[in-house]
Amino acid sequence: MFAFKFDKTIQAAAYLLRRESSREMNYMRLLKILYIADRESIRKTGRPITGDRVAAMKQGPVLSEILDLIKGVHLHSPVWAQFIQRDEYNVRLVGEPGQANLSRFEIETLERVAEEHRSHDEWQMVEFTHKFPEWQKNDPGDLRKWVPFEDVLEAVGRLADLPEIEEDAKADQAFARLFGA
Repeated sequence: MFAFKFDKTIQAAAYLLRRESSREMNYMRLLKILYIADRESIRKTGRPITGDRVAAMKQGPVLSEILDLIKGVHLHSPVWAQFIQRDEYNVRLVGEPGQANLSRFEIETLERVAEEHRSHDEWQMVEFTHKFPEWQKNDPGDLRKWVPFEDVLEAVGRLADLPEIEEDAKADQAFARLFGA
């Protein structure tokens, strides 16, 4: 629904990796923290941080373009790899993309979600996100199924705001087309 924000996404991922003393984490855990932060942003503002599309997969909800970036199959994967590299099941921060595209609210949201889940490994994160109504409603079994944005809005208590959020998303898409952002 919203335009995918590559620059903001790489900065959000880097922010989370920077918090780790090793500057790395399991990529499934990173995906879950980013999804929860997007979900929290939607709950509070009606818009996600990354703008990524949500897929329901066996291990829970996943931000699909970020997964493609991690796997190295996204159009922007070469740029992503200048800052974040995958080594088997981990991703490591190897460059500094800054955080100029992230608002104070987005940084605070990332910080709060990361801190709330600091002691959770990737499997605890999977278990946690399996409780989300939007995943349960779209449980794909062993397949991959797109999660309608309306299901996320309903899960976070914002479905009544759908008309305004759709208008905001249309403007966001138009801006992205016009400015390539």
